[in-house]
Amino acid sequence: MKQTVIALEDDPDIANLVRHHLQQAGYEVVVSASGDAVLPLARENSPVLFVLDIMVPGINGLDVCRQIRASRDLAKTPIIFVTAKSAEEDRVKGLDLGADDYITKPFSPRELVARVRAVMRRFEQPIISSIVTPDFELDKDSMSLTVRGTLVEVTATEFRLLHFLASHPSRVFTRDQVLDAVWRDMSFVTPRSVDVYIRRLREKIERDPEDPQYLRTVRGAGYKFEVAK
Repeated sequence: MKQTVIALEDDPDIANLVRHHLQQAGYEVVVSASGDAVLPLARENSPVLFVLDIMVPGINGLDVCRQIRASRDLAKTPIIFVTAKSAEEDRVKGLDLGADDYITKPFSPRELVARVRAVMRRFEQPIISSIVTPDFELDKDSMSLTVRGTLVEVTATEFRLLHFLASHPSRVFTRDQVLDAVWRDMSFVTPRSVDVYIRRLREKIERDPEDPQYLRTVRGAGYKFEVAK
């Protein structure tokens, strides 16, 4: 059975382009021209990925992303924005909301397929062990994060990033090394993406995100995970 991708795109030509090339790549594609229909379609089709335009009729793509991340049954599904909004602040906002990648229009069909496959590889690659600290627990089987007794929603990319750093305590990694280990397809993301994800994780696991005890910045070098004492 083919895996389903839900695409939010109101331009018929772009919608047909996305549908055709993702179908050629082996996916079933369900297209919605309105943000209001995305979640109902998702609950009918159990997608493995969302591809969202931002400027669409009804609920915009950013708000659809918020709805997905707030939904218990859909929260961990990968999201890629495909949009004409190309400013860095727009990219950062998309990542802040929980997107796993951000593609700007115009784009090549080959790039779209490559980045979909890259996101799916990150999502599907197995994690080898669970991690328990005094403040949080990462469970590999459910890909869940529990912080001080409360289940906290994380995306697949957030989970992989935190698991990677926590698996190498006290070791300093540059942003490029993190990109290579967690994202793997480094040509499709930037070092700024690492900063965005680190900030989001700090807000979820740290008692004081402004004075982090676990995810520490090493000035001029990168990041490290510090074991709590």
